[in-house]
Amino acid sequence: MRRSVTHLLRQAELFTNEEKKVKTIHLIGGEKGGVGKSLFARLLSQYYIDRQEPYIGLDADRSHPTLQRYYQDTTQPIDLDHFESSDQIVEMAIEKDTNVIVDLPAQSERFLDRWLEENDILGLCQEMQIRVIYWYLVDDGNDSLQLVENFLQKYGNTIDCVVLKNLGRGSDFSAIDAVVEAAQQSGNAKIHSATLPQLHAPTMHKINKLNFSFWGAANISSGDAHLGLMERQRTKVWLRKTYAMLDAILQEA
Repeated sequence: MRRSVTHLLRQAELFTNEEKKVKTIHLIGGEKGGVGKSLFARLLSQYYIDRQEPYIGLDADRSHPTLQRYYQDTTQPIDLDHFESSDQIVEMAIEKDTNVIVDLPAQSERFLDRWLEENDILGLCQEMQIRVIYWYLVDDGNDSLQLVENFLQKYGNTIDCVVLKNLGRGSDFSAIDAVVEAAQQSGNAKIHSATLPQLHAPTMHKINKLNFSFWGAANISSGDAHLGLMERQRTKVWLRKTYAMLDAILQEA
């Protein structure tokens, strides 16, 4: 009987360890402004809420704290100019055992470079079994093309990077695809590519005007401020498509 109980306890421990999900730090960036970084940070926040998984949002955009505006209950500001503030990114992931979403402002790469290098952040995360994914948002312009190529040359071998093509900011990403493919063929297995679906522009404009979370946009149907029936339907379909992309990438990366 004692042997059977011991066996069951060991099996339960193994099951628990297998089921425990690795926590992830999501760095959402892209040196160019207006490519949809904060939009994607909001989507990723809603994804974790809907999946009932723990997360904390950190808004590093001091001039336009968009993530904090729409998801204020789960988001707090950080200042990339100071290590003590940036350190919260890793400290929260480890000490609170939670996923972390960091909404980076445009032209923040030099601050992030210094923090990552001088503190060996990637080495620490590997040691603590914390996954780090850099989501690099791009439009279909030449500026994004040059910037993402430079980023992949610098980080392609050291950090899981997802080049995220925002269909709300362009339609012809063939040049971006060529850069990603070339980087992958050179042996950079950490580089991935994905497409962020576009939501009907007037519907997105209304969501932003009403200061809705994406849950509110999809579900609130009464009161003075809410989306119409078909606007809510469009939002739900858009969220499903985005979540399918996220599921695929998070399993692959």
